[in-house]
Amino acid sequence: MKMLVVDDHAIVRQGLAALLIDRRAASEVLQAGDEAEGLALAAAHPDLDAVLLDLRLPGGGGMAAIGAFAGLRPTLPVIILSSSEDPADVRQALDLGALGYVPKSASPETLLSAVRLVMSGEIYLPPFMLNAASQAPAPAVALGGLTPRQTEVLAALATGLSNRDIGIVLGLSEKTVKAHVGAIFRALDVGNRTQAAAAAQAAGLIPPPSAVTGGG
Repeated sequence: MKMLVVDDHAIVRQGLAALLIDRRAASEVLQAGDEAEGLALAAAHPDLDAVLLDLRLPGGGGMAAIGAFAGLRPTLPVIILSSSEDPADVRQALDLGALGYVPKSASPETLLSAVRLVMSGEIYLPPFMLNAASQAPAPAVALGGLTPRQTEVLAALATGLSNRDIGIVLGLSEKTVKAHVGAIFRALDVGNRTQAAAAAQAAGLIPPPSAVTGGG
């Protein structure tokens, strides 16, 4: 993969580039020190696969940059790297279109796992956000905004199937499933698979966990 690291600290950029290449998570890593340079590189390299974006950039900051990258390349995955572990920052970044949020306190293995997860079509959240999401009540859901195929994908997703397995079951390519999952998240206003599964349960697409009982 070809990736772009946007961070105003050269040491951080170079360290991330070395990590990604050394661990074979990327074959090429471009580097930018601010939003303007990052956007210029993204425009000049249409084969770019993902952006690792610092949340604390000079000028407008990383939050504004998320929207700027989305406007330039709507399908380009953006993964936030930040020293902030404020849940409000995580939620805002996801609301703006980021597909992952990795605290800079995380281990290199965590970062690599996050990159692979996002590139496989998932959304990566730090563990403290996943714990909060799993305890959140199911959102009020109106499934009228989903197509019949998206409803099928949602039901399969809610049973724990990966994008690849959903594609096998429904006869779709993994890329198509990924696109459907993104559309489902937007339509239901959810940020991860846990919340989407809760929405599917609330809509009666799958039984709640308490309804699944064993014999005897």
